Amino acid sequence: MLDKNIAIEFDGVGKQYRLGLVGTGSLQHDINRWWQTAILRKEDPYLKIGEVNDRSKKGTSDYVWALKDISFKVEQGDVVGIIGKNGAGKSTLLKLLSHITAPSVGHIRYRGRIASLLEVGTGFHPEMTARQNIYMNGSIMGMTRHEITSKLDEIVDFAGIERYLDTPVKRFSSGMTVRLGFAVAAFLEPEILVVDEVLAVGDAEFQKKAIGKMKDVSSSGGRTVLFVSHNMAAVRNLCKSGMVLENGQLVYSGKTDDALDYYMHTTIDVAQDIPVSEMPRTGKCSGKLKCNDIQFLDEYDKNTVPHSGGYLKIRFCIESDNDYDDCYVATPVKDCYGSSMMTFPSDVTIDNFHLTRGKHYLDCEIKKLPLTEGSYRIGIWLAIRNECADYIDNIIKLDVSDDDFFNNGRQIASHIRGKVVLVDHKWKIDDFANS
Repeated sequence: MLDKNIAIEFDGVGKQYRLGLVGTGSLQHDINRWWQTAILRKEDPYLKIGEVNDRSKKGTSDYVWALKDISFKVEQGDVVGIIGKNGAGKSTLLKLLSHITAPSVGHIRYRGRIASLLEVGTGFHPEMTARQNIYMNGSIMGMTRHEITSKLDEIVDFAGIERYLDTPVKRFSSGMTVRLGFAVAAFLEPEILVVDEVLAVGDAEFQKKAIGKMKDVSSSGGRTVLFVSHNMAAVRNLCKSGMVLENGQLVYSGKTDDALDYYMHTTIDVAQDIPVSEMPRTGKCSGKLKCNDIQFLDEYDKNTVPHSGGYLKIRFCIESDNDYDDCYVATPVKDCYGSSMMTFPSDVTIDNFHLTRGKHYLDCEIKKLPLTEGSYRIGIWLAIRNECADYIDNIIKLDVSDDDFFNNGRQIASHIRGKVVLVDHKWKIDDFANS
């Protein structure tokens, strides 16, 4: 039995998969596994000793734990952010809670109805219209036709699909489908709302509306929200607490800021011990240009510790495998939670440039660093004729020390350090009567 104030409880939950094959290899065993796990709620009788789900290493077993020994409790009305790298087990955890798949071991207990938005089109029949899918989803959640009808106008208005209400969902774009799916999940008043990274498919306006609705659902409705996202700023803004998954295991659970700090320091800071040339690249890079090193220099080209309001030259050591015209570089800067602070694109200060075969220095000169004391991340984007040649996605650490940015002897307030960009400015006060 769940405690009165507990909405969700995972008790020693694990999910194991066999690589290369689906099922046990025998129809009789597959049926027995389904009967034991899905109907009798017992441990998988064909469970084998497996390895943790570390995708970066070659394993020796055909069995891997997508999740292993997961135990936690979520109080009613809490908004929990679940973060971790790709393959950490975040989506698997939500699928277990949503009954899309059954755990191999352990028990899951919850109180109330669950509405899930895990993938584009979750729970929708493509041949049915949007209206029909709304009623079908509501019926699956145990709502009466009258209850669904009372919420229909709100769902349609939020999703912005009134014109297409009687159109089959298969004709919707992925963005429209996500809008409808979220509206159905949020407005049919489930006690537990489960949302995966799927919101990233929507446009900026919809993401803002969705996050606002999740806040309303939790604060005014007292309902529980589980939110998976790689957007650290959204997690920080929305969630009251956070959990960090790594290789299928729960490695941290606590307040949101503490969980985000743990994630950034244990996953992204690992890259600081790796040479820039060996750091992981993002997306498809041609490799025609490559960044091999980065230096932080003062005005005399000496190594320096970046400080607020001080001169800083960010020097990238680049290698080109041939002669290229129309080259471009950009250096984005994000805070420790992944929110964009600023970017330095080359094409706004110089024309796209020419590089010859060999090694070069690309220098980004900042005469007055507009960052407060704190820890930041920078990246680099190298392109040739708009084709990505090299991309390091904001994992290079930039630590900024405090200094007298405004030259007035006053320190920047601690509560905004690491969170804002400073601009040199002055305030003037005039008497209204004399103006």
